[in-house]
Amino acid sequence: MIDILAISGSLRAVSSNRALIAALARNTPPGCRVSVYDGLGRLPIFNPDDEYGPDDQGGRTPREATALIDAITRADGVIVSCPEYAHGVPGGLKNALDWLVSRDAAVGKPAMQVHASPRSQFARAALAEIMKTMSFDLFDGPDLTITLLGKTPPGDR
Repeated sequence: MIDILAISGSLRAVSSNRALIAALARNTPPGCRVSVYDGLGRLPIFNPDDEYGPDDQGGRTPREATALIDAITRADGVIVSCPEYAHGVPGGLKNALDWLVSRDAAVGKPAMQVHASPRSQFARAALAEIMKTMSFDLFDGPDLTITLLGKTPPGDR
């Protein structure tokens, strides 16, 4: 069984990016399972002082951050879907990725981006840079963009 972890970078309850990864999770082929990570809003703000305890074994890492790190470590691959805020990646998603900085959970982990809006080109570029810096094995082909209802720019209609 191939296990994929899907992360929506939006905290909105009715987010189109959240809907997109939920649809991916419901429509996986046989032999593949997509689990949706839903802890983004519960993650504390990243603080390097909270990463390790006295024995350097992660004893001080907050439970919510440990759950994310463990989920990415266990997954065979990661899918990230996020909106664009102010030409960048939403703060909550960047915070989640920051918790991986000194860990090896992302190293060599296959990953790809999916988007619910064609207008997120700045976020795509920023997210790709962050994920490559963290050593995710980011799919270099075109990312998946599915324009959901109400998200089509006027010039593309």
